[in-house]
Amino acid sequence: MTVSEAFAPTLPTVGAILAAMTVVAAIETAIPLHARTKWHRAHLAPNLALTFLTFATNAVLNAALFATVVWLYARGFGLLPLLALPPLATAVLAIVILDLSFYVAHVAMHKIPAFWRYHSVHHCDPALDVTTTIRQHPGESVIRYAFMGAFAVALGPSPVAFGAYRIWSALNGLVEHANIRAPIWLDRLLALVTTWPHMHKIHHSRNAAETDTN
Repeated sequence: MTVSEAFAPTLPTVGAILAAMTVVAAIETAIPLHARTKWHRAHLAPNLALTFLTFATNAVLNAALFATVVWLYARGFGLLPLLALPPLATAVLAIVILDLSFYVAHVAMHKIPAFWRYHSVHHCDPALDVTTTIRQHPGESVIRYAFMGAFAVALGPSPVAFGAYRIWSALNGLVEHANIRAPIWLDRLLALVTTWPHMHKIHHSRNAAETDTN
């Protein structure tokens, strides 16, 4: 795989994420969970600046990891090819385990002080909405991709499964941070299988006991 091929999905992906952010922001305006305050205006510029910095950092890291995934998959390297499961089951298993890598990295960033210094940039946002999603220190991207890369090399997922996971992860991140009002019963139901706005607000609590859970 050439460098240009590795970077090819970057611009369409960034465009799709920005379009999704715009849609979620419009929904936030229509049915906000919390009324907008001065902090929602104050955090917009730094959040967007960090978002575009993260896009630039992740473009390099994602291209390198994607090229590695393609190379490994072409050679049948990893645990998944050895299991010889049906293609759909293999893809689903890959997505679930790659998501587990995100969880492990996230827990590590809350438990290891050196990692928390980077992740705290995300948590110190004075107001929570869709722009908080990609409010990240570049060091956090390095940590996340290090964990994801270790899991990907061990698994040997298909490029399609890897791409599907990255897209799903990005879009779900926008929703879970959104300042959107929804019925509690719906949030609880959806939270059984993924993370949704009301549930994730607890994780962004100023109470450390709550921040380190959920």
